[in-house]
Amino acid sequence: MLQRSAMMHMGLMQDNEGRVHYNLSETKAAIDTLSMLKIKMDGNLTTKESTMLNGIISELQLQFVKAPARQRALEDQVAESEAVRETFTNPQDAPSEIIADEEE
Repeated sequence: MLQRSAMMHMGLMQDNEGRVHYNLSETKAAIDTLSMLKIKMDGNLTTKESTMLNGIISELQLQFVKAPARQRALEDQVAESEAVRETFTNPQDAPSEIIADEEE
């Protein structure tokens, strides 16, 4: 459950409505909770359980480092899509490129 929450708040999973969320403070809280549970359960887990928990925490930490870049890329993609949409819905006010100068 904590793994799923962390993944959802890093934009790695969509919510039930298909939206992507970025909330890195929630992600950090989930990772910190898993790390605390790992420490508290030390000696009470089987080797397989311990290995799995270590793997989950390591993967979440790695994805946490990459999350800001993914968020920026998604925001850039949304902005570009909005510019393209604006070009077709309101061509007079939309951004455009100058192909040739009229003075030439």
